Amino acid sequence: MSTPPGRPDEQPPETTEPPPGTTSEHEDVVDPAGTPTSEPARDSGGGVKGAHTVSGGERPHRGRRSRRSPWNRRRDRVLAATLAVVCVAAGVVVWLFSDSRATTQRTASEPPPRLVGLTSVPGSLAERWRADSPATPVPIAQGGFVITGSDGTVSGRDPLTGEVRWEYSRDLDLCTVGAAWSKAVAVYRKGSGCSEVTQLDPTTGHRTAQRNGDAEAPTRLVVDDSHVTTTGTHLLNTWRSDLVKTLEYGQVPAPVNPNRQPRPGCSYSTVAAGGDRVGVIEHCPNETNARLTVLDAAGDEADEPEQVFSALLPEVTAQVVAMSDERVAVALPERRQLYVWDYEGQQVGTYGLAVPSDDLAAVPESGAVSTAVGHENLYWFTGSSTVALSLPDLRPRWTVEGTLGAGTTFATEYVVPIPGGLATLDERTGAVTRTVAVDRPDHAGPVELAATGPVLLERRGGTLVALR
Repeated sequence: MSTPPGRPDEQPPETTEPPPGTTSEHEDVVDPAGTPTSEPARDSGGGVKGAHTVSGGERPHRGRRSRRSPWNRRRDRVLAATLAVVCVAAGVVVWLFSDSRATTQRTASEPPPRLVGLTSVPGSLAERWRADSPATPVPIAQGGFVITGSDGTVSGRDPLTGEVRWEYSRDLDLCTVGAAWSKAVAVYRKGSGCSEVTQLDPTTGHRTAQRNGDAEAPTRLVVDDSHVTTTGTHLLNTWRSDLVKTLEYGQVPAPVNPNRQPRPGCSYSTVAAGGDRVGVIEHCPNETNARLTVLDAAGDEADEPEQVFSALLPEVTAQVVAMSDERVAVALPERRQLYVWDYEGQQVGTYGLAVPSDDLAAVPESGAVSTAVGHENLYWFTGSSTVALSLPDLRPRWTVEGTLGAGTTFATEYVVPIPGGLATLDERTGAVTRTVAVDRPDHAGPVELAATGPVLLERRGGTLVALR
């Protein structure tokens, strides 16, 4: 048999016993007097007694004893078996408590259905399917599927039927699910906070990235083109598309480098993001009024925030409403005004609001106000009205009262939810062009909208409803 490449020739050890009358080269010879000697006995001619004569001067072959294996003893075999059992047991214990065992993933076996959009909002809409989705603050349509989140499971559903095409499940509670960078982003609760972040391909359900963070509970994701930020009352985390943390702001747990946070003792009420910046309303112990702070979403060091500007506000309560590439807008309830700053820290606009003060003073539980972007404007739901803010200067253009949400673009038109149905609006003027009846017998509160192809999605409380 040929020797495998790269290995020396292997020969079994010789175990031939010496022939009778000869001795091993390592054995002592006993002379006739009974005294051991290391020299072989010689005959009268000086030769070795019993030696075989070999022609050509070659030395005779002498047999060698085989070396005894160090594992032939019983106690050695017992030790080896014990070590093997310990290694297997340790592997089983690691697997039992690992994240892999606690994760169930079923990916999509078929591509998403091909959806054909509508040219106008239909005259009637009926419910086609519904699903529990308390973890999605707004409806999510990504990658041809509708994303829902409930009981530790993120699901990708067929928009037309609601059939689950893929699932990703953990033995943890879901804090929130959002959409960013054409991916689904799920945040799970571990311990006292929302610390496990998982990114999923919405077309297949494959996990594409994962990290641990320090987000507070409850939280939601505030998204701009390049980053996502978690809301919280004492800590904000920001990540880029590969889930590398680019900013942490506030009371950082177990900081590696202390004294890097400018105001760690403050609490936060509302958060917004835009233009690679994060805006937050702070309430600090030594300050009577609220403070607006704008941060760079990706400074040189994540644990050392880079402040774009910070301004003390003229009221105790405020809401950061929206951020564009050029401006940040803040609502002041007592004045019923919208203040607008540029990113040099200069206040560039003050606008009156036809909105009740109670709407402007309310602090959303999620830490972010409800907004949506249409073809021409950014839309802000105050709690009782929808306000259109022009882009990019965030100047109020018009207000529609009696709405239930910020709305969405559906079938080339902008629609907002109203009691009993939907209203289509002229984006330039806010005029209602027509209404469509929608039956919501089990829900009377705010409604978040999104659309995918011919399907309109409504989030009513913790339930997602598909209309067509």
